[in-house]
Amino acid sequence: MATEITVPVLGESVTEGSIGEWLKQPGDAVAVDEAICSLETDKVAVDVPSPVAGILSEHRAAEGDTVEVGAVLAIVEEGEGAPASKPAAAKEDTPAPAASSANAEGSSDASQTLSPAVRRAVLEHGVDPSTIKGTGKGGRITKEDVLEAAKNKDKGPAPAPAASAAPAPAAAGERREERVKMTRMRQTIAKRLKGAQEEAALLTTFNDVDMSAVIEARTKYKDMFAKKHDIRLGFMGFFAKAACLALKDVPSVNAYIEGDEIVYHDYVDISVAVSAPNGLVVPVIRDCQDKGFARIEKDIADFGKRAKDGTLTMADMTGGTFTISNGGVFGSLMSTPIINPPQSAVLGLHRIEDRPVAINGEVVIRPMMYIALSYDHRLIDGREAVTALKIIKEAIEDPTRMLIDL
Repeated sequence: MATEITVPVLGESVTEGSIGEWLKQPGDAVAVDEAICSLETDKVAVDVPSPVAGILSEHRAAEGDTVEVGAVLAIVEEGEGAPASKPAAAKEDTPAPAASSANAEGSSDASQTLSPAVRRAVLEHGVDPSTIKGTGKGGRITKEDVLEAAKNKDKGPAPAPAASAAPAPAAAGERREERVKMTRMRQTIAKRLKGAQEEAALLTTFNDVDMSAVIEARTKYKDMFAKKHDIRLGFMGFFAKAACLALKDVPSVNAYIEGDEIVYHDYVDISVAVSAPNGLVVPVIRDCQDKGFARIEKDIADFGKRAKDGTLTMADMTGGTFTISNGGVFGSLMSTPIINPPQSAVLGLHRIEDRPVAINGEVVIRPMMYIALSYDHRLIDGREAVTALKIIKEAIEDPTRMLIDL
């Protein structure tokens, strides 16, 4: 019996997506709930599972095609599933041939299902994808896996891989180009960021923060914190709570423009920029004003893991009244972050470095961080933006303020 696999409901107000890659080809055996393809929406990539076991008989759309919710993606023949499993059982009786066959199939699948970004990284770094163990969902190779393999290749004296890569120098002087269609998520990111620049009156104010007190607090309590809450005490929890203080005192920074009205919020839903294989995503920590450090750190850790695995949902990224973006993890010294529409402000964090500063008439070395607040000047005046950033600075330099709501 033939079963149609259709595009599932992708989230509120999301009516279509595009096929990122086919994970199963016509003729492949499919198990119940096994993913057959990856769909990319404006915000997330989701796997489409098969509701039945059988053989995938045909695709009804190609990679890159835009498909609407409810459209037929593929056909699975249920009756073919049992015969397809018999050869596999026979192979299990002869372990050695089965292993070599599985490896050959795995290499073939890996070469066929690499995403454009991964293919580009493989070409740039000259690594063999068949030697890389994927850490993505379902064992898929991610760009980070390729970069790690390239780093290990450069470090180690691996003679065998070096020999296999020997033909590469023969192409010295060759100039190559590759045209790769932008993913739907990257197209959406591009449109939203350009739209923010064109519509909002963007301005950025800066300050610097002495991180000594926060570093001292983390050093003193990190072991007890981890033992009690089973999560590492990071810097983001401090900045999230400091932002809550600032947004409470300067509500316009937590508001946004809708038509000819200003929408104010009596809650703080902080969007946290997280790097994912397909691009930057911004899942939301909801009701941050009511959460403690442990809950915030757990939410951030969970978002980071699920972003890497590709399991974030539309609901995770819906809403948000304010954004925190931490470019410091990549080594950024200073930047002017762009707001995440319809929000009106974003806090940019940067790397911590020892710098000489004057304190009480003396030059001392302190761990300093530049922080930036980009804001929509249509709604937020300069005085309000500077005040909000100053509150964040003061809370970080004296964390006791967060406990007594100052």
